[in-house]
This record gives sequence, structure tokens and C-alpha cells, in this order.
Amino acid sequence: MTSTLDTVFAALADPTRRAILSMLLEDDMAVTDVADPFEMSLAAISKHLTILTRAGLISQEKRGRVKWCKLEPDAMKGASVWMQGFGQFEPVNLDAFERFLEHHLDTAEEE
Repeated sequence: MTSTLDTVFAALADPTRRAILSMLLEDDMAVTDVADPFEMSLAAISKHLTILTRAGLISQEKRGRVKWCKLEPDAMKGASVWMQGFGQFEPVNLDAFERFLEHHLDTAEEE
């Protein structure tokens, strides 16, 4: 599972790939339509799509002459479950923590 998580998180690390996934939330899209909003070559978009496909986040299929991309949301379940494990901890109040440190550092210097 670790290598799968690593692959998914590596794919999600890029803002272009995250944008592509957001676009595919709406509906399946042809590769050329996926590429339209980006200022990069079709070859560069194809590389991003390959990474997303290898991570299992999307699937691609040829329909006639057109290659279509489809979101595969189940691929994010493992990452989601992993991240939810961190939800059991209370969020750290950084301001309170900083005041605590300042107080204790000041007290230590006075001694």
C-alpha cells in the first residue's frame, strides 16, 4: 500500500495534475479538451495524464479517433483514509504555543 500511496501523492503534488482532476470531476473529457486551458503543449499534457493514469487516478480509453479521460475517484480512497488518521489529533494553536514558549524561555533566563 505504501508504494500506491507514494504514487498517488506524487501525482497529486503537481498543480497542473490537480487542476486536471478538478476538471474531470464534471465529466469525462477528450485529451484535447483537457489541454485547452493550459499554456503547454499537448505532449506535456499527455505526460501529466500518463502520471495520473499510472497512479490510477484517471483512466483513458480510445473512442473512435479520440482519446478520453475519466476520473477514477476510488483511487484516492487509500490516501483519504491515510490522511483521516491524522484527524484524531487536536489542532495545534500556534499562538498559544508561542506564548507558552516565550513565557518558559523568559522564566528560564531569569533563573
